[in-house]
Parts: sequence; C-alpha cells; structure tokens
Amino acid sequence: MSWKPEVDGIEHRRRLAREMGGSEAVERQHGLGRLTVRERVEQLVDDGSFRESGPIAGHSETDDDGKLTGFSPGNYVLGIGKLDGRRVVIGGEDFTQRGGSPTPAGLRKSVFAEELACQFRLPLVRLLEGAGGSVTRPAGAGKSAKPTMGAVNAVPRFMSIMKVMGSSPVVSAALGPVAGFPAARLAASHFSVMTKSTAQVMIAGPAVVERAIGGEHTKDSLGGAGVHSKSGVVDNVADDEPGCLELIRRFLSYLPSNVWERAPVLACEDDVGRADEALLEIVPRERRKAYKMRRVIRHVVDHDSFFELSTGYGRSIITGLARLGGQPVGIVANDGYFYAGAMTADASMKFRRFVDLADTFHLPIVSLVDEPGFMIGPDSEQAATIRHGTAALFSVMQSTVPWVSVIVRKVFGVAGAAHFGPGGTVYAWPSAETGALPIEGGVAVAFRRQIAEAPDPVAFRTQLEEMLARERSPFAGAEAFGVHDLIDPRQTRPVLCEWVECIQPLLEQRRGPRAYTMRP
Repeated sequence: MSWKPEVDGIEHRRRLAREMGGSEAVERQHGLGRLTVRERVEQLVDDGSFRESGPIAGHSETDDDGKLTGFSPGNYVLGIGKLDGRRVVIGGEDFTQRGGSPTPAGLRKSVFAEELACQFRLPLVRLLEGAGGSVTRPAGAGKSAKPTMGAVNAVPRFMSIMKVMGSSPVVSAALGPVAGFPAARLAASHFSVMTKSTAQVMIAGPAVVERAIGGEHTKDSLGGAGVHSKSGVVDNVADDEPGCLELIRRFLSYLPSNVWERAPVLACEDDVGRADEALLEIVPRERRKAYKMRRVIRHVVDHDSFFELSTGYGRSIITGLARLGGQPVGIVANDGYFYAGAMTADASMKFRRFVDLADTFHLPIVSLVDEPGFMIGPDSEQAATIRHGTAALFSVMQSTVPWVSVIVRKVFGVAGAAHFGPGGTVYAWPSAETGALPIEGGVAVAFRRQIAEAPDPVAFRTQLEEMLARERSPFAGAEAFGVHDLIDPRQTRPVLCEWVECIQPLLEQRRGPRAYTMRP
C-alpha cells in the first residue's frame, strides 16, 4: 500500500492554504486597495524562487473516518525567496483572516521568521498588515491556549528580533493597518516604509485609544503617513504597494546579506573622473544665503545612485545611501534650508541611527559638512538636544568604518565633531569656515557691550561681522595642515573615488557584529 492518501492530503491542505481567508475576504482586501500577502510576495521575489516554510501550518478538522472536513491555515506566510538573485527571508500577515491578528500557527511562524534569518544569515523582509493580538480565540487554540506572556522560562520573542538586527539587514513595510506587536516589529528594522494612503502604524487603534484616553480618532490621525513621515517611525513613504516593494529592493541592493560579508560593489558606468562645473558656483559667496546640498550630493556620487532616507524627519540633516565608483557608501550632510543645517534633537537621533546602520554593515561614510552647531533656544533645551547630540557624537566615535569629510561651507561648535570619524580623511572647499562659534555668534558675545552702546547697534554689529569674515582665509587651514587638502570643488568626485580605492583593504578587514559601550 502506498502513501498516496497522505500525499493527497498534503496537496489538499496546500491548496486550501493558498485560498487564505476565501474568495470573499480576498475581494474585500482588493476593494480596500491592498494586495494579499501572497500577491505581495509574488511581486517582490524573482519568479518561481519562493520556497514557503510551513505551507500547511494551521488547524484542520476531520470526520470520524479521518477525512478532512475543514482547514484554517496559519495567517502568516513565511519562506525564503530570491531578490535580484540573492536569497532573503520574507514573512507577512494574512489580513484576509482575522484582520491579521495572529492564529497560534501564524504566531509561531512569525516568531520563526527572525530565527530563520539568523540561522541562515539572510536579510529579512517583513510585509506587515495586522494587529498584535485579539480577545477572541482563533480556530485551533482550544480552551488551554497559551497565555500571551508565555512560560516564564520561554525565550523572549524580542530576543531573536534584537539578534537579527545585529547580523542581517531587516526591512519592514507597513502595507495596511499595523498595530501592537507588528508595529514594534516595524520599528525594529534597519529600513521601514509605508504606503501613503492605505497604511497606518499605531501602538493601538482608535477604539482602544478612545476607550483609554477619550477623544475621537481615526487610523490616519493616529498613525497615517502624514504622521510618521515626520515622526521618524518610518524612513520612507511610497505612493502604493509596488512602490514600497521597489524601495525594499533598492535599499537592500546597497547592503551585504549579513555582517560577515562585504556590500556588493557594482560595475560603475559613471566616469570616476567626472568634474562637474556647477560645483564651482554652487555655494554662494553671500554667507547667509542657502544652497541645495542635495545638488552637491548628486554631482559627486555615481549617477542616480543617491537613495535618501528619512527625508521628512530631522530635516536639517540629510542621510542616505549612494555609490562611489560602484562602492556602496553612507552619506551624511547638512541641509541649510532647515535651521541653517543646525543639529536639532530629531536630527541628532536620525544622524546616530544612520551612523549605526552604516557601521553595522561596514559601509564607509562620506560626510559633506555645513554645520553651524547644535540648535539653540528654549525649544531645543526642552527637547534635550544636548543629550541626543552627544549620543550622536558617541556613535561617530564608536564607529569603525572609514570616514571621509568634505567641509563644504562651515563647521562650528561641539556638533561639528559629529562629522569627522576616528582617523578620517578631511578635505575642504575654498568656501570652508571653521571655529568654535560662527562669526555672528562670536561677535555677539565678544562685542556685546560695544554693540549695545553703539548709536546704531544693528549696523555696528553687521560691520564687525563683515570685517571678520573678510579676514578669514580659505588657505589658513590647509597651510597649517588642519585638513588633508584644500580642493577645487569640481574635483570632489575624483578625490572621493580615489579615496574609495585606497580604503578597499580596510573594508576587507571588517567583518562580524559591532559592539560599543553605553551612550548618553
């Protein structure tokens, strides 16, 4: 006698699992403008590459003869697929069942996702849509279902979530309502993205919030893209689900599969010797006039390679990934259009998190400096800017990757130290200014009494500022060997691409997880 009946049972359960919550539930999902989790996986991975883990995990019902009469699949899809030829672990809630609130099998599969990524040292992609728990008992739970907290000797769920962030790239996408435990998972990522109009990320939904603290709320008012593009909970926002999946692909293309491997270096079709004429005039001679730092970045890095992160959060600091001569690098820069580029509390946290990302995956860091210092004033003090800023400084001092800094315009105060890594290379443009304080602040402090006694204090202060500005020479720092070289702005790309070539032996030596001491 063969095992054909059992094999048929496998195929029958697999077929039922692929139906998820049924045709009506799938139609409702599509009616909300959202794909199912299986459709998302199919669109993300290379054709035919997805190998599912636990495809028939769930709860079955049988008659007295053992014939299958019903099957409820675990509402979490998990497996390994290829993304642009590289293997990745992919998991996500099935919102067509219980609104994504976990069934016992679905929960076990979701917990296994991080363990699978750790075991095989693969990137982890989470396609999130669901809540963390429910007061109703799902099919198969039984009267003796395990308590939410688990046994006292059980391994905490967040242990593997924490471990995988130290070993492999973790990417999470909010593709619908995401609340509770899945929201925490989204935050525990190296890169997070959400759709503009169909996703929300919340600690708790409107009904729970209204019951607990009152008021009227919607999912969008609590955790829509308008909230979290500025809060820093998500790094990027996409127009739709295909846009989210494309951002996932692009982010992972800059990173290695794990911390024991090197980031993929691509063939560079952009001339490493390209010297764009626009860089010669991009910084205005008028010191108070802003310019577009993103233009500087795009003139310097490989064509179309700049991938900005957290654009709407901590806006005085620009962070992103790019390539120089095909080598992936991290980019940090100041944006003078927001607080003159000053380091705010939010910008400090954004800066620290990005440096940690680059250092975790051993990406060299390029810093384009136009730093006036920490943001000042009562709001800045109340936001604990100096503590967050000092933590950002620690992240730089604890980093082990090669740094190169280009002083584009100014670098002042304690915050200026955040732009120069240990043993880093430093270049300066002729427009560079350095010091303990900007001229304006220094004049206000040093000549406070004279300014107050002047017939026209404003005119006198302006005269002093202009006089001191004229006395500053772009050559002084280079002549004193305060920087490695004073360079023609047009030569920035060739100089940086040459630097990338020089540091290749250093990148070969960097492998494995990073470690550091406590930060402020």
